[in-house]
Amino acid sequence: MSSATSTRQAETVERLFAAGLDELRHAGHEALTIRSVAARAGVSSATAYTYLASKNHLFAELFWRHLAEMPAVETSGSRVERVQEAVRGLTTRIAEEPELAAAVTPALLGSDADVARLRLRIGAEFAARFEAALGDGTGAKDDDAVREALLLAFSGALLQAGMGLMTYDEMADRLAPVVAVIVGEAMYRACRDE
Repeated sequence: MSSATSTRQAETVERLFAAGLDELRHAGHEALTIRSVAARAGVSSATAYTYLASKNHLFAELFWRHLAEMPAVETSGSRVERVQEAVRGLTTRIAEEPELAAAVTPALLGSDADVARLRLRIGAEFAARFEAALGDGTGAKDDDAVREALLLAFSGALLQAGMGLMTYDEMADRLAPVVAVIVGEAMYRACRDE
């Protein structure tokens, strides 16, 4: 494959993702089709399907890209404050694109192989943000369990928000005391065991 071909392919992919986000914002996730995204991007449907397996694949990719563009996690304050800020940053970022937020929950629950791959990348993004927020803490032996508890709490709240049981702003507010319990309890045990 020549450099010109790979450059053209990369440009086509970027046009498809930009068109996908525009189409999602204008038509909503239920009305969006890969065909409508292709038309907006100025490519054939066959070309679009070369890069996008399904609209769930599109939504998961757009969501991952949206998260990956976030600024770094804040590194000042206590561990609890940093993790609470990481949670608030994630929920604020998700809420910035309401149509994408509405589309991604059902998309991520699908069994499409491309979605499964992106689900892992999204989870890794959450884990990396929590890890950065936890920093070099005193509860090193409990940090794996703390990260796991944070991921489970966050993903459960994310599912509830995606189902409309709470808003993303409420999610951040409701998770703040949960984070304090999870991170604070691990710090308490670490200090007690010394």
